[in-house]
Amino acid sequence: MNMQTTSRLTAAETALIEAFNQQIGELPGNGAVTALRDRLLDDLKKAGLPTRRIEAWHYTDLKNLLRTVPQQAGDAGSQALEPLVDDATVLAVIQGHSNQKATVDGLGVSAYSERLLDGSAAGGLDALGSDDAVGRINGSFVRDGYVVDVPADTELENPLEIQFIHAGGQTHTRLPVSFGAGVKATVIERHLTVTGDAALVSHVSDITVGEGTELTWIILQQQGADDTHLGQIRIDLGADAKLRLFVINAGGKLVRQELHIKVTGEGADLTLRGINLLGAESHTDVTMVLGHDVPNTGSTEVIRNVVFDRAKGVFQGMIRVAPDAQKTDAKMACNTLLMSDDAEFSVKPELEIFADDVQCGHGATVTDIDANHLYYMMARGIPENKARAMLVNAFVAEIVEELDDEALVEALEGVISAWLEKHA
Repeated sequence: MNMQTTSRLTAAETALIEAFNQQIGELPGNGAVTALRDRLLDDLKKAGLPTRRIEAWHYTDLKNLLRTVPQQAGDAGSQALEPLVDDATVLAVIQGHSNQKATVDGLGVSAYSERLLDGSAAGGLDALGSDDAVGRINGSFVRDGYVVDVPADTELENPLEIQFIHAGGQTHTRLPVSFGAGVKATVIERHLTVTGDAALVSHVSDITVGEGTELTWIILQQQGADDTHLGQIRIDLGADAKLRLFVINAGGKLVRQELHIKVTGEGADLTLRGINLLGAESHTDVTMVLGHDVPNTGSTEVIRNVVFDRAKGVFQGMIRVAPDAQKTDAKMACNTLLMSDDAEFSVKPELEIFADDVQCGHGATVTDIDANHLYYMMARGIPENKARAMLVNAFVAEIVEELDDEALVEALEGVISAWLEKHA
């Protein structure tokens, strides 16, 4: 006898399916896009949200953690917020919708909804694999975002800040950006809320970095205390390109931030720096899959985590070195401060190396504030709580100070300090 059992749908899974059925008539897309949405939702319906049995989700049981799907949204206004740095050029996506008339001098900018309507988005809309729940949810529900084309040899004098603003409810957005050869640019991808209304947010950035381009890309996630943020960035790094990727999580109740990076051009170099500030009963998971596919490439990854209260954090880092990728130099480190006996942080660094002439390594530390450092400061009259806050701030600010832009460093240090004042 062949018996087949199917798991019961959770409340969140049921809500997602019902939301799709309600929205399908108004989701933008031609026949090809609509057919792809149907398949992605059907895959979600059959497989359900991932559990700990899925290796990539072993530390983030999404099926259990995602309890509800908010339906109602508040008022997010109609205007962009003040940029992180004064001289930044701002593109805003408000409550999941772009400004159809937005322009930036020297750049190609259009609404992602147009690509959905004419079907050109179909090629990049699919999930990355059977365990890509973020891509599956986003591909099913995405409505809008921006498509940005940066021509070759462009040098952006000021940072480009792309704001994703919401006031609760559901927002699903996309951001394909193509950088031509020889570009120099700084981009800030900023996610934030303007109300206390709970939200489910999914977002995918799809970045192509051309030959010889020097790019700084900053992801600043400042969601609300009750928000779920499912983020993903997909990167293709070309020959002799240099990418500095900064990921800062300073908000959200349930956060999954995925980094899928392919180094496909010789001479390319990746610098990844991450800061995770976790408090209350939040859960934040940063998962990276980095593929060195060609010879003579390098990467360094440093992740700093500060965990308060009953928060839980995760860092999964996979570096894959292809058989032809000789002379790869890849190093990864994850350092964590546990500020509470009830706080947790799980680290899973991995190396898959199929080449024999490489330099690769990884390491992880989990500790509390150094008692000697604390004693030294208190002996000089600094109160204990202030001394601890100063040491924590120094631990994470070291990462931000690697940026060249002084105004940007000050702005990000301000974000970190403001968060620590509330939680330290």
